[in-house]
Amino acid sequence: MAIRTILRYPDKRLRVKAEPVTVVTDEVRALCEDMAETMYAAPGVGLAAPQIGVSLKLFVIDVASGTDDPSELHYFINPEITHREGETVWEEGCLSFPGIHEEIERAEKVTVRATGLDGQVFELKAEGLLAIAVQHEYDHLDGTLMVDRVSLLKRRMIDRDMKKRALQDARP
Repeated sequence: MAIRTILRYPDKRLRVKAEPVTVVTDEVRALCEDMAETMYAAPGVGLAAPQIGVSLKLFVIDVASGTDDPSELHYFINPEITHREGETVWEEGCLSFPGIHEEIERAEKVTVRATGLDGQVFELKAEGLLAIAVQHEYDHLDGTLMVDRVSLLKRRMIDRDMKKRALQDARP
């Protein structure tokens, strides 16, 4: 397993629409394990493959709230949200937008169908933080970012802040 570099906004690779995984191979499983390790190291509750520059439809999520909680690690390969119910507003962050937290409107409950590491299709009904994380990571697969779900004024402020950080990070 290896910790991968997480792309930060405004990296254009975050806008690329991901391609389906054709077969769950050992390489795909290793990528998923790397993504989980990267997510935990960040630390975060979810990570989509496009966030590490891999344009494949897969993401990992673990919403366990602390080190004493048992892991709730889920791998989603070729996920599809099949049902959305209700509305809620949740303060979200994103590993590609470090330090930025915004209230985002999402569905309160979702049903997602995906393939697991074993190559078997499963269905998961989610609510609370898990439902929010599924929707957030699912957006990444279409090149949709957290900044796309806020007002134009907030989007401009976040854009300016993240571009300023990118310039500072690029300086020697």
